[in-house]
Order: sequence, then C-alpha cells, then structure tokens
Amino acid sequence: MTEGQRFSDEDWYGEELDGRTYTKCSFFEVDMTEVVNTGSTFEECTFGNVKFNASRHASAAFINCTFKRCNLFDTEFEGCKLVGSVFSECTTRPMRVRGGDWSFAVLSGLDLRNCVFRDVRMRETDLTAADCEKAEFLNVDMASAQLDRIRLVGADLRGSDISALNPLNAEVKGAIIGVEQAMTIAQSLGFTVR
Repeated sequence: MTEGQRFSDEDWYGEELDGRTYTKCSFFEVDMTEVVNTGSTFEECTFGNVKFNASRHASAAFINCTFKRCNLFDTEFEGCKLVGSVFSECTTRPMRVRGGDWSFAVLSGLDLRNCVFRDVRMRETDLTAADCEKAEFLNVDMASAQLDRIRLVGADLRGSDISALNPLNAEVKGAIIGVEQAMTIAQSLGFTVR
C-alpha cells in the first residue's frame, strides 16, 4: 500500500496496475494513457491534469477521490466503484461505464454527451446542469440523484430510475423512456394515471 505520496510529471503510459492500493496520494500531470487497471484501489486521492485517455479500469475503486481538469477521453470503467468522487473541469467524452457504483459522485456541469452508463448504481449522484445529450443511461439506479437543469436531449433513459427527474426543470426533448417511467413522471406532475 502506498500512502500520502505525491506523483508529479510521471509517465505511466500503458502500465498495468493490478491490485495496487493508494491512499491519500496526489497525482499531477501524470500520463496514464492506455493504462490497464484491474482491481486497484485509490482512496481519498487527488488527480490533477491526469491523462486517462483510452485507459481501461475493471473491478477498481476510486473512493472519495477528486478529479480536476483530467482527460477521460475514451476511458472505460467496468464494475468499478467511484462512490463520493468529484469530477470538475474534466473531459469525459466518450466515456463508457458498465456496472459498478457511482453513488454520491459529483458530475455537475460536465459535458457527458454520448457517454454510456449501463447497469450502474448512481444513487444521490449530482448531475446538476450536466450536458447529457444523446447519452445512454440504461438500467441505471438514479434514485434521489440531483438532476436540476440537466440536459437530456435525445438521451436513452430506458430501464432507469428517474423518479428524481423534474421534466419542468430539465431539457428532455427527444429523450427515450419506457411506459412505466412515463407513468412515474406523470404521477410526479400530479396526473392521475388510469
């Protein structure tokens, strides 16, 4: 386990991170392009100007981490835990997330256009003012998520818990939902569905 260490201006291009543990470490200007991360844990770490381009993360954890001005272009997360992590001023397109737990994560104001989230737990995740045009949120648990001023134009939301969505406080033109979701939204707006 590595604790409290600072990594700066390092080249980790294409490295394989298998089962490593980092706690309260900071990473600045580190090139993690094409890194393959399997089962590593980062807890309370800070990432600043880190390149995650085309990196692959499987069964890894980034718990209560901070990502600032990082590049996650073409990054994949499969079965990863990002509970409580905060993303600000990050490039995230086109990020793909399958499975895992992103509850309490902060993604507010991010450009998430065309990003993919499938079978992900995103309870109480902050997506305030995020641009999710044509994004996929398929079978995502977004219970109690913060969705104020979210932009979901053309997004696919089928199978997801969108009970926290107020369509009067979001852009939803062309968003795709299922019949049960439509009923939930209608009821939240005061309609009686028979």
